[in-house]
Amino acid sequence: MRFKNRAVIVTGGSSGIGRAICKLLAAEGAAVTNFDRTEDVREGGEATVSEILAAGGQAEYVQGDVTSWDDLDQVISAVAARHGRLDAMINNAAISVGKPLLETSVAEWDQVLAVNAKGVFLGCKRAVQQMLTQDVQAEARGRIVNISSQHGMISSPRDIAYGTGKAAVVYMTRQIAADYGADQIICNAVAPGKIVTGKPGRANDPELIDYSERRTPLPRLGRPDDVASAVAFLASDEARYITGENLMVDGGWMAA
Repeated sequence: MRFKNRAVIVTGGSSGIGRAICKLLAAEGAAVTNFDRTEDVREGGEATVSEILAAGGQAEYVQGDVTSWDDLDQVISAVAARHGRLDAMINNAAISVGKPLLETSVAEWDQVLAVNAKGVFLGCKRAVQQMLTQDVQAEARGRIVNISSQHGMISSPRDIAYGTGKAAVVYMTRQIAADYGADQIICNAVAPGKIVTGKPGRANDPELIDYSERRTPLPRLGRPDDVASAVAFLASDEARYITGENLMVDGGWMAA
């Protein structure tokens, strides 16, 4: 119960990695707010919040868009008013168009960067504003965990907008950690490798799965729970002297 009596917001918590993060933090005692555009579970199954509540956890769903300052302002203000503080902000929401440079339209570029880079910027900014008003507990005013990607450090095959957005997340994480460390705000990132979420789309192409299996040293691909465990560690008191890091959860991909 590392998160008992702690309030956490997870963006994009309805499906995939975000869903796993919400469920794990709630299971460890957090009051979780899933901030997403829809409650629909892309890989199928019961809505994230409904599943948490059925298991006896604390959770609520708030509909909103990470590209909207007003939406993020409202959800963070509401959580802080209800619980007295925001203990952890998990910026997970992301999209992809899966196209190389010459096939990516300006509109597609703007859309992906709006979610993957601007959305994290806005989430971090509003969270830091709130955390600066809070007292220090367990050596932190609050914690931010951003979901980056291994493709923030290496090329994202035929997906330039996605990779560029994730590279921005890696940089923002370091900058925020450096700028607000003296205020005891902790900011880290988790960089997933190939994670099989069950969501439909290009990521399930047999060719890409085969490539990822051959490229990953460990004898399996990642699961959403693998990422959720890393997020839970960085959002907990156990990681109180870790900030500005981009933790790879990739089965050794980047080491090979």
